[in-house]
Amino acid sequence: MRLRIVLPLVLVVVLAAAVLAWYVVRTSSSAAHAQASGSQPIPVTAGVAKTDDVPVFRTGLGTVQAFNTVTVKVRVDGQLNTVAFTEGQDVKTDDLLAQIDPRAFQAARDQAKATTAKDEAQLANARLDLTRFVDLGVNATRQSVDTQRALVRQLEATVQADNAAVENAQVQLDYTTVKAPLSGRTGLRLVDPGNIVHAIDPNGLVVITQLQPISVIFTLPQDQLQEVIKEMSTGALKAFATARTNGQILGEGTLVLVDNQIDPNTGTVRLKATFPNKDYALWPGQFVNVRLQVRTLQQVVTVPSPAVQRGPDGMYVYVIKPDSTVAIQPVTVAQMMDGSSVIQTGLDAGARIVVSGQYRLQSGSHVQTGVAAADSSGGN
Repeated sequence: MRLRIVLPLVLVVVLAAAVLAWYVVRTSSSAAHAQASGSQPIPVTAGVAKTDDVPVFRTGLGTVQAFNTVTVKVRVDGQLNTVAFTEGQDVKTDDLLAQIDPRAFQAARDQAKATTAKDEAQLANARLDLTRFVDLGVNATRQSVDTQRALVRQLEATVQADNAAVENAQVQLDYTTVKAPLSGRTGLRLVDPGNIVHAIDPNGLVVITQLQPISVIFTLPQDQLQEVIKEMSTGALKAFATARTNGQILGEGTLVLVDNQIDPNTGTVRLKATFPNKDYALWPGQFVNVRLQVRTLQQVVTVPSPAVQRGPDGMYVYVIKPDSTVAIQPVTVAQMMDGSSVIQTGLDAGARIVVSGQYRLQSGSHVQTGVAAADSSGGN
């Protein structure tokens, strides 16, 4: 009976000792492996601090506006005979847009010309009579000469009024031909041929929008106003309109205006830039980002922005030493933009730095370097 009890206990003790031995061996093996792994160089991506000219930008949200917009209206009443444009057509100044029935205005002009001809004939006769009275000398009374001279002046004034009436009739006739007042693109046709149009119609025939050049109104914080005004005094500032989704550059233009007041509700100031818009990439009403280049930093030290790390004592980079170990180097960053950081102090051009892979590093770590695909710290 005692043998039956002791034998299982012995088996349990032996099994426990085997498990303990396996655990000790495994733990020792893992520790040895970890120690061996720690001595291996840590793979990182390396870059080089460079010297470059870096533009400084100020960015704001903008809205594209047509350079000029005109609602083309008729200036005389009549039936619209012809519409000479198609919707969405690019037109030039003085291109034919529409034709109003001109017959009534032609008749009015011809009538004015006939009246002028009649009065000119009367004037010619009155001048002949005046000449006869003057030639008679003493045989003509002073009163008759003065009366005839007054008649001549009266008829001269009448002829002048007739000529003005002819000019007015011609102007009214010219208004029956509707021409483009500026170069631009037509919108939707607002009146169809055959309709009676009036000079007092509120809608007009069509809206022409000038797209080349085109303007963008954008805003900047009031804190940047003095900087912009100062740089404008030294020359024209470049502005770049970019798409809000992917940052694609849609156009390069020039800053032309800083508004004369700050919006007290938002603390921003409005600015206006003009773009040639040769490829029609900008469209009225479109929202874009505007990057205003205020100046250029000359020959400054730059590094890829991922190389700059933040710590409890400020910003720093890992500098790679000749023996392939790294050291923490505190830096002062003047600006970060477009994947590039301008180093104001703490780093010289030519220094090798870690661009990526820093999460496993500490001061003194051995590294194995690879070159970044875009090993450039240049600006834009």
